[in-house]
Amino acid sequence: MAIERTLSIVKPDGVANGYIGKIIARFEEEGLNIRALRKVQLTVSQAQGFYAEHAARPFFGELVEFMTSGPVVLMVLEGENAVSANREIMGATDPLQADEGTLRRLYAESKGRNTVHGSDSPTSAAREIDYFFSQAFDLV
Repeated sequence: MAIERTLSIVKPDGVANGYIGKIIARFEEEGLNIRALRKVQLTVSQAQGFYAEHAARPFFGELVEFMTSGPVVLMVLEGENAVSANREIMGATDPLQADEGTLRRLYAESKGRNTVHGSDSPTSAAREIDYFFSQAFDLV
């Protein structure tokens, strides 16, 4: 098994609805360790940069607006196959299609307000972690 790191974000709806603790507890219960954690208010520029790969898609403006609508919690999770483990814990993007017991099935409001983000591959994880965390100072 490979020890990996992945980025997880508790999105503005998850923060506003008081799910931070429940989400963190779930990651820890599933064997993922929190290597860095930060609560921030994303700027429009930060959100646009983070989601730049979606810039041509029709939902981009709505996504940026949502991600800047309130604070988010940024986390670096580490553990065996952390990328796939996190994605399994989160569930499908659409909470109506997510498996019972997944974070999105439990807490998400809709496909667009789906409570959590997780990197979709080790390559994305490395890029996303570097976007929000400096290796020298933020990761322990």
